[in-house]
Amino acid sequence: MASSHVMKDGPPPGPPPRMQPAMMMFSSKYWSRRGMSLDSAMFQQQQRHTGGQMSRRTSFCPIKEKPDAEGEAEDSGKTAVVFSLKNEVGCLVRALRVFQEKRVNLNHIESRVSRRVLNEVEIFADCSCSKKEFNELLQLLKDHVNIVSFNTPEHTWSAEADEDEVPWFPMKISELDQCSHRVLMYGSELDADHPGFKDEVYRQRRKFFVEVAMNYKFGQPIPRIEYSLEEVKTWGVVFRELTKLYPTHACREYLKNLPLLTKHCGYREDNIPQLEDVSHFLRERSGFTVRPVAGYLSPRDFLAGLAYRVFNCTQYVRHSTDPLYTPEPDTCHELLGHVPLLADPKFAQFSQEIGLASLGASDEDVQKLATCYFFTIEFGLCKQDGQLRAYGAGLLSSIGELRHALSDQACVKTFDPKTTCDQECLITTFQEVYFVSDSFEEAKEKMRDFAKTIKRPFSVYYNPYTQSIDLLKDTRSIENVVQDLRSDLTTVCDALGKMNTYLGI
Repeated sequence: MASSHVMKDGPPPGPPPRMQPAMMMFSSKYWSRRGMSLDSAMFQQQQRHTGGQMSRRTSFCPIKEKPDAEGEAEDSGKTAVVFSLKNEVGCLVRALRVFQEKRVNLNHIESRVSRRVLNEVEIFADCSCSKKEFNELLQLLKDHVNIVSFNTPEHTWSAEADEDEVPWFPMKISELDQCSHRVLMYGSELDADHPGFKDEVYRQRRKFFVEVAMNYKFGQPIPRIEYSLEEVKTWGVVFRELTKLYPTHACREYLKNLPLLTKHCGYREDNIPQLEDVSHFLRERSGFTVRPVAGYLSPRDFLAGLAYRVFNCTQYVRHSTDPLYTPEPDTCHELLGHVPLLADPKFAQFSQEIGLASLGASDEDVQKLATCYFFTIEFGLCKQDGQLRAYGAGLLSSIGELRHALSDQACVKTFDPKTTCDQECLITTFQEVYFVSDSFEEAKEKMRDFAKTIKRPFSVYYNPYTQSIDLLKDTRSIENVVQDLRSDLTTVCDALGKMNTYLGI
């Protein structure tokens, strides 16, 4: 690993230093080392959306599509519920006991491996009961299992079979709990070459951070962490060495926000900021928030958070024996690399649009978007006052690579999503190439054009008032968005009229 005395014109001689806080979750090479695919390390199949409801595949066959008796009404008491539970001995028995306690008759039951969560199964239960009994059943069932869907007309099951498959994605911000808890690799499960692998105390500490993140739910305050003296010391080394480079290597937006974070969130050498304070700071400036995460997420789940202006953030600190290196994103990388720029409205918008483009996209398109994310938000460069400056979090939290990327030895190309998306993301050494944009606005416009090439049977619109996603796939949904835009345009026109009247502009 490059040390603090490495000259600015490049890394030291010998083998290339390991990349420090790389976002390895965006590298197919990383997951292939573990025998996993990049976006489906835990899932063989995906779910899909049908107009905002979580859908069911035809593996749950339609049950009695025609009523038994002529004239049987729709509200005759036949209904169905789909719920998921852990694939453990006795789980289904305990769940079915709830039906028995509420005296709900089961007509048919099927199971399948969950397409959303590892080590879970989904149960389809077709039952007969009154509306009151069914509501009581749901309330009691929620205490034992995770309810996926209910009260769906039977004909929907067969109708959905003809629709194009679209991978499941969160339709409202609270559903990010499913994405953020779907961790591919827990922070306590360290590789043998991890600096903390043989440190049992460190591994137990990492398990604590896993528990904090996995127990967190949307809307709750983020638990405050009492960091140890050793963790604060490690943070201090990273903070001290990086802040020496920022005046000559970081973009101006970063330099503007770092002092504000020092003032409002306690960004100091002797203090690790709390995520709750950071989240409040970001919300006031760009509408972004952060939430704790236990470890690596798939690109699809991580980008889905960005669509809602939510950044999944680790809270653990790298091992103290090697403070200038981490094989995974830790809180030093998150807080020093990502957060200062997420406070910039233009950068925040750029990040969100990549996230929005990923919703419902194919695995192939998500991979392309993730690669563009990697070479912009993680390792991107921009031009300011005729000089190259870094805005990528992987650079701004890596002493050795920050120096290298702005040196004459680095290969720098113009950012173009159509070609950048095919570039290999390196995880054990410096990048072979870096991509530069004139501004965040330019990068955003290029990504907008690139997003148009993504094949989806709909477009998506983020509603900031409800913090939910609207699917734009028919005239009615589009008209609703136009109404909102018309109201905003009326306000703008009114402002322009007043400027003309009172200022003569």
